Amino acid sequence: MSTDAASTRTARTGVPGLDDVLMGGLTEGNLFLLEGTPGTGKTTIALRFLITGAQAGEPGLYITLSETEKELRNGAASHGWVLDDNIVVFEVVPPESLLDADQHQTLLYSSDLELGETTELILGAFERARPKRVVLDSLSEIRLLAQSSLRYRRQVLALKHYFSRYGATVLLIDDLSSEAADKTVHSIAHGVIKLEELSPDYGAQRRRLKVSKYRGRAFRGGYHDFAIRAGGVSVFPRLVAAEHRRRLARADVSSGVAELDSLLGGGVEQGSSTLILGPAGAGKSTFALQFASAALKRGEKAALFVFDEELGLLLDRTQKMGFEFDAASEAGNLYLEQIDAAELSPGEFAQRVRAVVDDVQLKTVVIDSLNGYQAAMPQENALVLHIHELLQYLNRQGATTFLTVAQHGLVGDMRAPVEVTYLADTVILLRYFEALGRVRRAVSVIKKRMGRHEETIREFRIGQAGLTVGAPLDGFQGVLHGVPTFVGTTGPLLKSVVAGNDNAD
Repeated sequence: MSTDAASTRTARTGVPGLDDVLMGGLTEGNLFLLEGTPGTGKTTIALRFLITGAQAGEPGLYITLSETEKELRNGAASHGWVLDDNIVVFEVVPPESLLDADQHQTLLYSSDLELGETTELILGAFERARPKRVVLDSLSEIRLLAQSSLRYRRQVLALKHYFSRYGATVLLIDDLSSEAADKTVHSIAHGVIKLEELSPDYGAQRRRLKVSKYRGRAFRGGYHDFAIRAGGVSVFPRLVAAEHRRRLARADVSSGVAELDSLLGGGVEQGSSTLILGPAGAGKSTFALQFASAALKRGEKAALFVFDEELGLLLDRTQKMGFEFDAASEAGNLYLEQIDAAELSPGEFAQRVRAVVDDVQLKTVVIDSLNGYQAAMPQENALVLHIHELLQYLNRQGATTFLTVAQHGLVGDMRAPVEVTYLADTVILLRYFEALGRVRRAVSVIKKRMGRHEETIREFRIGQAGLTVGAPLDGFQGVLHGVPTFVGTTGPLLKSVVAGNDNAD
């Protein structure tokens, strides 16, 4: 095998999503730095790296200067892992003479002796095991023993050349506990992976990583969310919609309500996104669920990602309206998931949506609502970018997406908490209005990229028969402001509207 061929081979980490970020894994025979503050998952990733190698027949060596072997094995066991004979755990223990105050040398600093002894112990363990994969945990101990930046750099360089001579792939761990700003190893390492932990004001901590350096190899830049749960670390690569282009034959998708389809100019286009705006209680979820129900009746599959409403209440409510979501879920045609915004990062949510679309090949996705999705975002400016990539991806997979946004206020001038109307292909606007002493609801389509749509405003009602949409309100003006005026020339027009409302009940 040529040297060039060997340099392009990669050692997979085995961490879900991380190999995707690294575009295959860690190039064999090189030294990599994995850094992060305590608790960010460095040891868990390192153990998974060695276990994956052992499963492929590559012996591994875990050199620990900060944890005991028992602690490492217990940590592996908490994820259901067993460190077999292919993985040697070597615990570097200072010589007893260095712990005995009576035997301390006076002509040399004890750190000089400890650094030399530690290096000899590390090299001796490597000679005995001759591993293909090595983890050294942690560099903070070596940095403290070296005492100066020059000695520290030379020591790490010496270790790098030694391991490289035997073709070992090395993962150095730095917990940043001694010198968080020290970048000495960054210039030495072939690649650098940084783990970070964020603590929001409310909810669970959020973790993310980025590859800040990878010599001679492409990788997915930027931050990627990850989580530590039973079973190890899972990384959620940042979604890049441009990587998932495909051509589709698109057709109009019916809502199952003839009047609503007329308002939409025949329906919404398959593989497009529809944003449903309106105040609280106006019926945004019902409109979205109407499209999901119609998809199920056509024999297609759909997914509901619910942020705001408890699933049990949602199913009870929709069953009374004639939506058979329970049966569809049991048959495997409907995927239902309650999303806890306080516990789920945006990257993980996007990964879940993507996994369902890819695995089940469903055609309709409902996200209810973006207000809940926004709560999962630490920064509002990034929310629009996340939504943009997610919608573009879903569109290119041929999935029709419906999103709801609750606007502030009930009548009059209302604003959404985040401006995303320009991202959606179709925008449906719901409004309350008052007429003849009753609170009524109106629907209009204010945007549709593909094809024409009605410019009218129609009244709608939600009752035992589900969603009912009436005729255009030609005799009113000012409906969208909540207090319309009747401008019709004849009385029967107003009377027909009232009759329509009664029938809708």
